[in-house]
Amino acid sequence: MFKAFKVPKSLKDRPFHYCPGCHHSIAHRLVCEVIDELGIQDKSLAIASIGCSCFLYFYLDIDIVEAPHGRGCAAATGAKRARPDLVVFTYQGDGDFSAIGFNESFHAALRGEKITAIMINNTIYGMTGGQASPTTVPGQKTTTTPQGKDPNYYGYPPKIAELLSNLEGVAFSARVALNSPKRIIEAKKAIKNAFLAQINGLGFGFVEILSACPINWRMDPVKALDQVEELTKIFPLGVFKNKVETKKKTD
Repeated sequence: MFKAFKVPKSLKDRPFHYCPGCHHSIAHRLVCEVIDELGIQDKSLAIASIGCSCFLYFYLDIDIVEAPHGRGCAAATGAKRARPDLVVFTYQGDGDFSAIGFNESFHAALRGEKITAIMINNTIYGMTGGQASPTTVPGQKTTTTPQGKDPNYYGYPPKIAELLSNLEGVAFSARVALNSPKRIIEAKKAIKNAFLAQINGLGFGFVEILSACPINWRMDPVKALDQVEELTKIFPLGVFKNKVETKKKTD
């Protein structure tokens, strides 16, 4: 019997352990669907870093390396340069990519490293107790900003997708969200293009994914979907650079 919906080959058939309403499981599935469609399971290498992303090896049936906190893009750079035949991608949280790891992330993009980076942006440190991250929005309450984040003291949240799109070495940069079926379809397309940027040798590919963290946001999963929608007012969705489509038009 034909199955219209099934577990991707590169996704292990096991229950997710993530908190109720967390979007990591959706992101995992989308990555695996793209890996299957591109036929790259046997040559994919994921770099998981510290945070919830470190559980990646429980679910993706590909080779995975665990990087030190914030060093995902540095580890990916080394792997890709040593084995340029591999399709190397990082899967990192907003704190990992844009706080302790911003230097590695920025310079890998600046150099145009032929890697793909996926940043899950839930505006908080999820695994370690709900502390503020660089992307925590003004007024947001966290364990380290219990009165709400004051941007005059802590700074404003960086718009990473827009920032990276201005770098010559970046071939693809987009921000997507996972709070509706339509948005999920858009997210998959962006992830695929970020991989194609690498596969076609165009440069650094980046996708920022707005994702819910109901437990640390202290709200139920349904309200968390609404909160993701609110985040789009601060972090606009869209494709900010796309050399993949430009290449298709000129070929």
